[in-house]
Amino acid sequence: MSVLDFDLSDRDFWAKPMSEREEAFERLRSLDTPAFFEESEMTYMPKGPGYYALVKHADILEASRNPEVFCSGDGGATNIPDMPAEFAEYFGSMINMDDPRHARLRRIVSRAFTPKMIKQFESDVEAAAVGIVDDLLAKGSGCDFVTEVAARLPLKIICDMMGIPERDYQFVFDRSNIILGGFDPEYTGDDLNQLAERLLNAGMELQQLVQDLAAHRADNPTGDLTSSLVNANIDGERLTMQELGSFFILLVVAGNETTRNAISYGMRLLTKNPDQRALWLEDIDGRAPGAVEEIVRLASPVNFMRRKATRDFEMNGHLYRAGQKVVLFYWAANRDAAVFDDPRRFDITRHPNPHVGYGGPGPHFCLGAHLARREITVMFRELLRRVPNVEVGKPDRLHSSFINGIKHMECTF
Repeated sequence: MSVLDFDLSDRDFWAKPMSEREEAFERLRSLDTPAFFEESEMTYMPKGPGYYALVKHADILEASRNPEVFCSGDGGATNIPDMPAEFAEYFGSMINMDDPRHARLRRIVSRAFTPKMIKQFESDVEAAAVGIVDDLLAKGSGCDFVTEVAARLPLKIICDMMGIPERDYQFVFDRSNIILGGFDPEYTGDDLNQLAERLLNAGMELQQLVQDLAAHRADNPTGDLTSSLVNANIDGERLTMQELGSFFILLVVAGNETTRNAISYGMRLLTKNPDQRALWLEDIDGRAPGAVEEIVRLASPVNFMRRKATRDFEMNGHLYRAGQKVVLFYWAANRDAAVFDDPRRFDITRHPNPHVGYGGPGPHFCLGAHLARREITVMFRELLRRVPNVEVGKPDRLHSSFINGIKHMECTF
């Protein structure tokens, strides 16, 4: 730390302009060995022993490929301090587990997220995108792109998949904002001492919503995902109500928040890079796959995941001791000049594009990557065809170390 004048554990670091963050991570990538940071004091989590910041693409790939060494289940993956026991009831989903329990849960739920299953939702995604652009055109220039466009598509698709009625969309949206609100007072309030209570209440309310629905679907199944999950029996394995509730929280938070931010970030990139917009407009369908991957690379909606070493292990020349924490900063790895030529440049024709925007390789690669790609593709296809001149202003960014989020952004067309 003696050579660095910034601290990744400092909340204020995550409120700095994006250019300053990029400079900081570039300095971290230039170090011979990963930098070590002390953990910050949290009112509801014990201060831990500190962590190594993995910011190079090669380090994140290697750690992801060795889940038996760098585990997710000892204290959780979605937070740097160890998760308190009372949080595990609501946030102890499979993203915070290791095999064999992680494999069991993923085996049960993964059948709903295969490319074949996602194709069945294709018409629903397309219809939703059409309706969103209809509403955008009706509202007119000057509305909030995030709340009126980017947030609506993933929220509707996830809720419809689960069988959550439209009247509860806003309820789900508000609670997911609290859960991933970071240090942002708009979502979590000004008093950090009350943050734990707000997080637990939001988790409890979302879990109760889906458990009530699941109890009804157990006796009155329909074609939705809740019916499939509550009645699933794969090789004698079933989800408990607690597991179903935690998975729903993971689904609405990860599937809603991250895709929303990718769409928001993508529109900002197109606004700042009119040459790339023009290139995409030349062949909307043909260039969509490359454009979507490049948007996800630069957006990197999830900044990091945490792991803990289960034993001594040498990786890329550095020895990690058993019990030490490492934090995988995907956002930084996706700007690694050792892998990406001119990494800050937005290039929808970039190939290859081995980004880790959906996580690194291994058992925790994003289960919903197929669905996210489809939603981003369809939303931009509809926008580019019907509102090709839409632009957005300066983003109002989320104050969070975990999510690279955009809260609000005015659009004009």
